[in-house]
Amino acid sequence: MCGRENIDRFAKFRERMLEWDLKGRDITDPRVLKAVAEVPREEFVPPSYQSQAYTDGPLPIGLGQTISQPYIVALMTQELCLDRKCDVLEIGTGSGYQTAVLAKLAKKVYTIERFAELSESAQAVLGRLGIGNVEFFVGDGSCGWPQQRTFERIMITAAVPRIPQPLTEQLADGGIMVAPVGPEGVQTLMAYEKRAGEITERFICDVRFVRLLGEYGFEE
Repeated sequence: MCGRENIDRFAKFRERMLEWDLKGRDITDPRVLKAVAEVPREEFVPPSYQSQAYTDGPLPIGLGQTISQPYIVALMTQELCLDRKCDVLEIGTGSGYQTAVLAKLAKKVYTIERFAELSESAQAVLGRLGIGNVEFFVGDGSCGWPQQRTFERIMITAAVPRIPQPLTEQLADGGIMVAPVGPEGVQTLMAYEKRAGEITERFICDVRFVRLLGEYGFEE
């Protein structure tokens, strides 16, 4: 009985989040809304924060990292313009929540996390949810995927002082990258598109993310 009540309680809050925090703002892509609706955010936060799983704000997940607010997850996903033909590189696995949303829309997600503990936890949650089109790697995400290849879409889920050169090189021609760029504190969320080797950029909004540490990110 308690389990059934918990499921119903989360479903109610999830629906409210979709209606007020996503549809009520500028999230209009029905595929993105469906993907977010299908991913149980409560599975990706520590038990002590599960009651806040559907508030529209970030929550701590340990090691100084956070799970992004639902609106920002949906917004960044919408800006990627994903389809089932896309391979996505995600920099910063974190809790795995954004990873799961991307996996609902893409052909495959390749995700890099600096902290092995977070990567392992995300793998466990996605495994329980039956999400299998994800490949995990532990390492410096600012250096890009360890094998030489390109991706149709790239998402950076931590702040970078500038776009890391290896990620520019791994963005396929015609590809889109979304990233929070700027100093520690407040950044600008930017969309980049690569055409014939040239990068164009577009401002989305101001955001606040934890820093991406690494060779092409922030120094520790």
